[in-house]
Amino acid sequence: MKWYTRAAEQGNAYAQFNLGVMYVDGEGVPQDDKTALKWTTLAAEQGFALAYNNLGQMYRYGRGAPQDYNTAVRWYTRAAEQGFADAQYNLGVMYDTGYGVPQDDKTAMKWYTLAAERGIASAQGNLGVMYAFGEGIPKDYVYAYMWGHIAAMNGSELGGKLRDDFEKQMTPADISAAQKLARECVSKNYKGC
Repeated sequence: MKWYTRAAEQGNAYAQFNLGVMYVDGEGVPQDDKTALKWTTLAAEQGFALAYNNLGQMYRYGRGAPQDYNTAVRWYTRAAEQGFADAQYNLGVMYDTGYGVPQDDKTAMKWYTLAAERGIASAQGNLGVMYAFGEGIPKDYVYAYMWGHIAAMNGSELGGKLRDDFEKQMTPADISAAQKLARECVSKNYKGC
């Protein structure tokens, strides 16, 4: 804490970001969302992408500042455009639900896909749901199963449940095709699936 504070006060973005995290979590200091917001904002103003995502979270959930979905989307977008997968997933959620932006399944699908390609299990599971219900994409249980299965392999309990639910709607040939697609997708590191 002592050394991070000294570095942060001298303008070090990494130290500012870490102080923000410490104050959010109450690690080594009393938990204080307003102080976390201060340090995280200073890091973000220097272009620190992780700070962009954390500011998105803070505004989305009203931590240190009033809840503001529009501001959350702006910060998530800055992080997502720099390739930060968690922010891409979070943007997918915002477009999927219509928080801070007009609800837009195709844009949600875009952000979920980018996050899924980076291995984010929650995004992979959400893609499965979108395929299962035809949200932003034609309904396709084979791809719903594939993404649910991949999410489950990456530790998502919800992905496993979704996969098992989709399976009830499928023929044995469809299940075999989905499993083959999942293996191929994993072998391509989730790109172009």
